[in-house]
Amino acid sequence: MKPTLVQYAAPGWGVGEVWLDEDGRVFHSELPRPRPLSGLRAGSEPAQTLAGRLQAFFAGVAVSFHDVPLAIPDGFYGDCARALLTVPRGEVVTYGELAALAGYPGAARAAGTFCARCDLAPFLPVHRVVSASGLGSWGDLGVEYKRRLLELEDVAF
Repeated sequence: MKPTLVQYAAPGWGVGEVWLDEDGRVFHSELPRPRPLSGLRAGSEPAQTLAGRLQAFFAGVAVSFHDVPLAIPDGFYGDCARALLTVPRGEVVTYGELAALAGYPGAARAAGTFCARCDLAPFLPVHRVVSASGLGSWGDLGVEYKRRLLELEDVAF
């Protein structure tokens, strides 16, 4: 069985993509951005349901993804991922707090690197991790994208 691509259109955001492995776990996710749908449709019922949940999330519905199986790595990144899953919707933590929650106090920069390289958003809500001095960065999508994600959860920054 080969990996499955799930595409979804999120009005006002763009088209997002999620890749599921043979076991149905998310192993890669690209947040919605302006781009055309490739014409691929999620064939299975679980994939269609996941696409609908993502569309609802980007429409501002309080959707939980805690039941979505994720391909989480071992080691520091896996520890950060599991710690991040404990941060409730509508709350934020700093990079240093995430590192401490993961069992690595003093590893704020490494937690920032984890967030920057994470390709499981929004299932891993890295948008909930902020700098001790402000919002922090958000890669090539820009800090306004991060601000919009937080606004979906009624977090003003």
